[in-house]
Amino acid sequence: MTNPYAPPQAAVLDIADPRALTVPADRLTRLGAAILDGIIFGVMVYLPLFMTVGAAAAVGEEGAGPVVFIGFGLTFVGLIAWIWLTVLYVQRNGQSIAKKITGIKVVRSDGSPISLGRIFWLRNVVNSLISIIPLYGLIDVLFIFGETQQCLHDKIADTIVIKD
Repeated sequence: MTNPYAPPQAAVLDIADPRALTVPADRLTRLGAAILDGIIFGVMVYLPLFMTVGAAAAVGEEGAGPVVFIGFGLTFVGLIAWIWLTVLYVQRNGQSIAKKITGIKVVRSDGSPISLGRIFWLRNVVNSLISIIPLYGLIDVLFIFGETQQCLHDKIADTIVIKD
């Protein structure tokens, strides 16, 4: 006989763990994306700046005014374009420009999408502030060789990098 005062019973189907659907990005791809991001930033921002300095030195003191004005304008446009593309890709899919190219993205450690604020504040601002500590940058990167393949900034922001 069943107990009429027992709590209701229901069949609970197993729900797939979102982490099981994610494949971690390999370390070499993450390194390549970081290097590529640096190159992209350099081409978009530093290259026009260095070309400006070189051109201003070549034309001499008298003709440098317009060259410097145009060069700094191009540098500013490059910086704005880089910021716009980075924010656009991060908001859409947790990717930087290079992560988009290499087919990897940043998500929360439970597999859910990441917010722009979490990437900006925890992965970038907090990590930059902590990097004042000597050797932190090296320690941060070496954490990728742990079992979870998370750098220290990933652990701070509760994120993982996966294949897209």
